[in-house]
Amino acid sequence: MLLENNPYPQDYRVRREAKALVRAGYQVSVISPRVNRQPVREVLDGVFVCRYPSPPVSRGFLGYIWEYSYSMVAAFLLSLYIFLTKGFDLIHAHNPPDTFAFIILGYKLLGKRFIFDHHDLSPEMYDAQRNGAGNAIIRRLLLFFEKVSFRLANHVVTTNQSYRDIALGRGGVKPENITIVRNGPELDRSVPVEPDPGLRARASTVIGYVGVMGYQDGVDYLLRALSHLKNDLGRKDFYTVIIGRGDAVPDLKALTTRLDLDSHVWFTGYIPLADLIRYLSTADLCVVPDPSNPFNDRSTMIKITEYLAFGKPVVAFDLPEHRVTAQSAALYARPNDELDFARKIAELMDAPEKRQQMGKFGRDRVETTLAWNCQEPNILLAYEKVLQQRT
Repeated sequence: MLLENNPYPQDYRVRREAKALVRAGYQVSVISPRVNRQPVREVLDGVFVCRYPSPPVSRGFLGYIWEYSYSMVAAFLLSLYIFLTKGFDLIHAHNPPDTFAFIILGYKLLGKRFIFDHHDLSPEMYDAQRNGAGNAIIRRLLLFFEKVSFRLANHVVTTNQSYRDIALGRGGVKPENITIVRNGPELDRSVPVEPDPGLRARASTVIGYVGVMGYQDGVDYLLRALSHLKNDLGRKDFYTVIIGRGDAVPDLKALTTRLDLDSHVWFTGYIPLADLIRYLSTADLCVVPDPSNPFNDRSTMIKITEYLAFGKPVVAFDLPEHRVTAQSAALYARPNDELDFARKIAELMDAPEKRQQMGKFGRDRVETTLAWNCQEPNILLAYEKVLQQRT
């Protein structure tokens, strides 16, 4: 497995897939960046992990060129090490980036199989990060790398139906060579605990957000919605805990101050898992403020399934994949309408029985459909298909 965007085992999807494959009898090696003094090589839950030093955080076009060039060279050298010492039959590459195609091409010539795990729509994500004002040349390059990855793949694993449609359309992948494996939570890691007394005492309604905070993730929409909630709807009986980190956090904190929301919003930064579980268990409702754009409209947000696993009702903008995931466990505001988002929050604030019903529906949906144990057979099926092709 090739991974660049996150270290291992911090990338939950890759960790779940790798462990599932080990349980099924596969020998699995993962190549990823190294952070926080992680060992260069180790075995975790039967998975052999090889790590290279993480490149510096990239800034601008030349920064990204350096990051991806360095990462591809490092990953290629470690793949050679594994090829010579352990051997492998199949490469499973996780995007972004889509530039792993440069590594895979050589191994394809040696008869190795390739599964392309399509986590993100790189061209649409690039546009979303720059509010549609990105460089047209870079976007064409991203489309080119994506197409090469699709064409080289013996099989494509996607996260939802929208991504499958992309693989079928602009990727030209045959339907029988695509398997949907959704990002499902692990039920044994999503067990509510007693509420945190300090957080519970802050307000009659606690609002929760968990996730990355880049410029495309819509936390600024949430803050403006909270300003409407306070100033236009006259609600001051709320406290919002925002858990996570990202490039946009300094600007988001500055916006919080400008909107006079400092007494209603807490940016926790990175916190231990036990604290995250306790704060999520305390929340009365959770929010998904990702705005409508070509990337978010097609993407499944992991935070939604995490909220549902904890039995929390959700407020989100009305995006296609949000409805597929949450169904009636969420109230949906008009896309990108921050005042309507505030109204939906206020509606749930005043309806504890409705919150309970929505939360129960969401937890049931996770247990029966969305949890990882419901998705694990799909990744094993994809491997069986690839190995049958090889035979």
